[in-house]
Amino acid sequence: MNILKSIAVWACFIPLAILNGGLREHVLTGIMGDLRSLAASGVSLSGLILLATWLLLPRLVELTPKLCMAIGGAWTVLTVLFEFAFGLASGIPVSQLVASYNPSTGNLWLLVLATTALSPAIVCFAKRKNSHSGRV
Repeated sequence: MNILKSIAVWACFIPLAILNGGLREHVLTGIMGDLRSLAASGVSLSGLILLATWLLLPRLVELTPKLCMAIGGAWTVLTVLFEFAFGLASGIPVSQLVASYNPSTGNLWLLVLATTALSPAIVCFAKRKNSHSGRV
């Protein structure tokens, strides 16, 4: 049940990613160029995912290290499936979708996936550390 609740948090990543992509396309690319804006977009989306996880996940589930690892794995699988399903439905060739996993192109999609996978565990660790030190 906790994994299902966590999918509500993951679903919040979709509009964040769309807004982040819009910002990159309509603002950052004109200022920074394609390569730098793509990298900045990867970093900013990673930050947004971590922030959303921090704010939302602890309110929905009781965080344990084992559960957070399972949630991170589920979110990563969902993200890759969504990315490929949406990309293919939009007519993007598989070769282009796979190319986004190559950081030498300036695309930091792997950073986004790593953040997606690790953010539940990072939040779990940080919240536990704060609760043991008396801070919340």
